[in-house]
Amino acid sequence: MSTRTARRTRLFAATTVALAALSLTACESGDGSDTGAAAPSSSAPAGGSSEQPPAGGKESGNATEANGSKGTNGSAGASGAKDSSGADSSGSGSSGSSGSAGKSTGGTDDNSDLPGKCSATDVKITATKVSRPLNHLLLTATNTGSKTCMLPPYPAARFGEAQSVPPVAQATKPQSLTGVEPGKSGYAGVLLSSGDGSGENGYETDTLTIPFEDGSIATVTLPAGGVYVDTALTVTYWQTDMDAALAH
Repeated sequence: MSTRTARRTRLFAATTVALAALSLTACESGDGSDTGAAAPSSSAPAGGSSEQPPAGGKESGNATEANGSKGTNGSAGASGAKDSSGADSSGSGSSGSSGSAGKSTGGTDDNSDLPGKCSATDVKITATKVSRPLNHLLLTATNTGSKTCMLPPYPAARFGEAQSVPPVAQATKPQSLTGVEPGKSGYAGVLLSSGDGSGENGYETDTLTIPFEDGSIATVTLPAGGVYVDTALTVTYWQTDMDAALAH
């Protein structure tokens, strides 16, 4: 082989290698171009993702919101229904209580016909001196009103300027308070003084007042000349019978 031919052979070989290299580079460049072209396509959804949540995320969000709203509404609805039921029940209970209270009040009204306490405005008290027993005074309380009333247990008689009321004879206590119908009377006896002179601090008086439980006071006219009282002064309980009032 001549030297010229050898050079041509080497040049051809070098050219072939260069072409092969260029071809390889072109293939690599083509793959990179395809990859690069795919990248924008792949990045588009990513860009969209920054503006709007992915379809799955949005559905998940909606589902969460929907579930949250539904749960809240459901709870509110249940709570409302319960409250409403509670209110109705409470209302029924209140109505029941009111009904009971009304019934109880009605019972009290039904008892309004029971006798009330007597007052000095509807009872007139007179004092009469009797011959037997000695030194006794008979008090008569006549109902001048239109309804039956109950006298106090006994007359808290105050003679003159006395600072205290006389004691009551316990042996004369009746089983119940004395009630007087309109026009009817109750009776009480008063031992003015001791018959044997054993009483002390005696004095004469012509005034007698008897208070009632409602605060009213009856002024009683005493027999002419007044009466004499001492420490033996005692009263009886109010009685329905005159003899029982003078028995002590």
